[in-house]
Amino acid sequence: MIRHGQTGHNHRGIVQGRFVNSKLSKKGHKQAAAFFEAYQHVPFQKVYTSTLQRTVQTVRPFLDRGIQHEALPGLDEICWGAAEGLFAKSEDNKQYIDIINTWKSGELHPRLEGGENPLDVQERQKEALDYIASQPEDLVLLCMHGRALKIMLAWITGLHIKEMDQFDHDNLSLYILDYQDKKWTIETHDDRAHLKKANLK
Repeated sequence: MIRHGQTGHNHRGIVQGRFVNSKLSKKGHKQAAAFFEAYQHVPFQKVYTSTLQRTVQTVRPFLDRGIQHEALPGLDEICWGAAEGLFAKSEDNKQYIDIINTWKSGELHPRLEGGENPLDVQERQKEALDYIASQPEDLVLLCMHGRALKIMLAWITGLHIKEMDQFDHDNLSLYILDYQDKKWTIETHDDRAHLKKANLK
């Protein structure tokens, strides 16, 4: 599982979410190339992305090799509703920080106007992962988003979702997971070695 490469909005600190369909920045494309350089030898049987273009652009080098690809809405970023398109740390977007702190306290049901909460995201993620697990491929690459990945890693490893922020990954961070007997195990946590090797971190 990887987070997509940097976008211009990431660089500027703008909240993207599910309905701001931003593109990779120049650095994001370099990050994607660095990841491909490091992992092109891995015989991925299928690549899954969200429906947003920043995830597809991130794995494009693998897709250009003809690896099967499927975009699943269940892997989309959380919808931040009224906070999307605003600067994350601006006074005009205090609601963004407030809702994150609310979720950290264990209150997962509140959501911003027009947005989702972590339980909404978990529900569609469960559907996506059940689908992926039902497919015949054994070795797959998933490209997702920052907050959605935090949520997923928390619940699939048995943590309370309020603990999601302990997964402090950056753009193009890598997690390697094993799925056996309906149980997920993180084998590699927030690996950024491919970025350091390319002087991108």
